[in-house]
Amino acid sequence: MKRTTLLILFFTAFSLLAQDKFKTTTAVVNFEASVPFFEEVKAVNKLGTVVLEPETSTLTCTVVIKDFRFKMDLMQEHFNENYIESHRYPKAVFKGKIQKFDLKDIDEIEKEFDVIGKLYLHGKSKIIEMKALIKKVPEGIQISCNYPISVSDFNIAIPSMVASKISKTANTNLLGVVQSEEMKYVTLK
Repeated sequence: MKRTTLLILFFTAFSLLAQDKFKTTTAVVNFEASVPFFEEVKAVNKLGTVVLEPETSTLTCTVVIKDFRFKMDLMQEHFNENYIESHRYPKAVFKGKIQKFDLKDIDEIEKEFDVIGKLYLHGKSKIIEMKALIKKVPEGIQISCNYPISVSDFNIAIPSMVASKISKTANTNLLGVVQSEEMKYVTLK
């Protein structure tokens, strides 16, 4: 009897720990603030951190601003030094809740969820709502979302000389595959 009870407690504790968090440090975050007929204003960051906590339906995304890569070095320099001021504000962080999320409902068929949370960028924060597409893939759980960021919401000043060449809204998207620690171990074997 004691042995059976002990085994049940062990497996229950193990299954709860195994589903505690899903994480990646290689999420891809793109943004584009291009306007027609001018130089493309586009960057990619392939080192985004995404954490999914199924128990609380919490989604957290963090990117280091200096990890965004542009085609032109000068554009990257202006972005970091003049617009985003990455020396003062080194990270952008989104933390929100996935509405009506249950890990048991996630399978290979992509499902759309509403996500509501707070985006911290350039020393400011704003509540944003977006759609997330979530599905199970062989490597874990894939999360994809798109959301526009208005530069005025985060007090990002664009000099008047180039204001007509840069969109006032940056279209941003995220794609990441999060894994539980257990899945990472199995994948690495």
